Amino acid sequence: MDLHLDLDASAGRTLRARAEHALREAVRSGRLPPGSRLPATRALAQQLGVSRGVVVEAYAQLAAEGYLDTRRGGGTRVADHPVPAAAPAEAAPSDAAPDDDDGSAPRHDLRPSLPAVDGFPRQAWLGAITRILRTIPDQRLGYGDRNGEPELRAALAGSLARTRGVRTTPEEVIVTGGLRDSLPLLWRLLKARGAKRVGVEEPGWWRISSSVAEAGLTPVPIPTDDEGLDPSKLASLKLDAVAVTPAHQFPTGAVLSPTRRAALVAWARRRGAIILEDDYDAEFRYDRQPIGSLQGLAPDLVVYGGSCSKTLAPALRLGWLVLPSSLVAELHADDASSPAGTPPTIDQLALADLFDRGEVDRHLRRQRIRYRKRRDALLDAIAEHLPQVEVRGAAAGLFAVLLLPPDADEEAVVAQAASRGVALEPLRAAGRSGLVAGYANLPEAGAPAAVKALRQAVAQVVRPTTDVPT
Repeated sequence: MDLHLDLDASAGRTLRARAEHALREAVRSGRLPPGSRLPATRALAQQLGVSRGVVVEAYAQLAAEGYLDTRRGGGTRVADHPVPAAAPAEAAPSDAAPDDDDGSAPRHDLRPSLPAVDGFPRQAWLGAITRILRTIPDQRLGYGDRNGEPELRAALAGSLARTRGVRTTPEEVIVTGGLRDSLPLLWRLLKARGAKRVGVEEPGWWRISSSVAEAGLTPVPIPTDDEGLDPSKLASLKLDAVAVTPAHQFPTGAVLSPTRRAALVAWARRRGAIILEDDYDAEFRYDRQPIGSLQGLAPDLVVYGGSCSKTLAPALRLGWLVLPSSLVAELHADDASSPAGTPPTIDQLALADLFDRGEVDRHLRRQRIRYRKRRDALLDAIAEHLPQVEVRGAAAGLFAVLLLPPDADEEAVVAQAASRGVALEPLRAAGRSGLVAGYANLPEAGAPAAVKALRQAVAQVVRPTTDVPT
């Protein structure tokens, strides 16, 4: 299929910018109608006489803007409802209604909940699945170990010890369907030993507090600040457990300080309480090496939770808990406390294969480079186009916090941003107003347009006295 694109007649100085412009105009004009299948990147690169990387980046940018739809196994097509030529993101009217939630991707995806799904190691995963299917004995195709396949538990114990400083054995590792499955399992175990009250970060991931309540326990909010959860607030609360995200707190981006780590462990030891460490975003840090796990300080008190959701992809539904030996004994004594849905044996063995071959380490190195570039592009665009916004929590993880004036209506800013094709989340922190902006799925070339659209959204809501540029 020849698209008849003329790069010489396209605006932009670089080949990539010209390719993006030519494709964008072909869609806007209707010459490439909705549903049109585009050539493979290699084929189009040959047509245009450019490197394949130019076309890959152009496709990625236009997919992020909503013009193209890239699906696994389905190639690249023009989106069913491409952005109309009369209303690009940077020129949306101030009273435009938010986009309908029809399941399509936003033009500028700043949602903090997803890793770069375009970076999933498809070939490595395919190779692992193929090797497992060729070699797995027939008897392994029956029901697997309720606590996880031995190969994956051993691979996780080794990897977590090496990369996160976790002190454990394979027998203390429990494989789950992700942290959503891990949480009910843990709360059942703690409730069985008499626990009643669990401290949760405020603000924090809503699912932790809701899972505590669903288990029949009482969630108790604990305030967080720029150093993370404040252990000084725990003494009078009579808690049996506390849940923390010490490496990169969501949604504030705070890192639990060394002093508070020590104080939290000391409190738990005095109290005889359990700490749940949600090691969220821990693998991605850009100013120094990732900080070691809290579990490494007190493996007898800390339950370590992790998953593949941010490192590989949420679709894998693979997670794990590292339990203190006392809880392992209680788990084995109570069949009702087994994981609700142990992941498929073949997937577990494939992940173990990737760990053993070093593929997970290589993937994380590639992703850290990708995320650093995308983060830097977003921060540069904010510094240029929205300099009055204070940025916090960008040294680690997959998102940054953009602080607004204290009286700003962050929900209204999010709604205005959505009307301009920008998807992000409000901070929802008492006494603070802000936005949580992810950069994992924002191509570097798309950062300026995304921030310009966000600038317009902020200007519609924040009072003029704050001097936010328009």
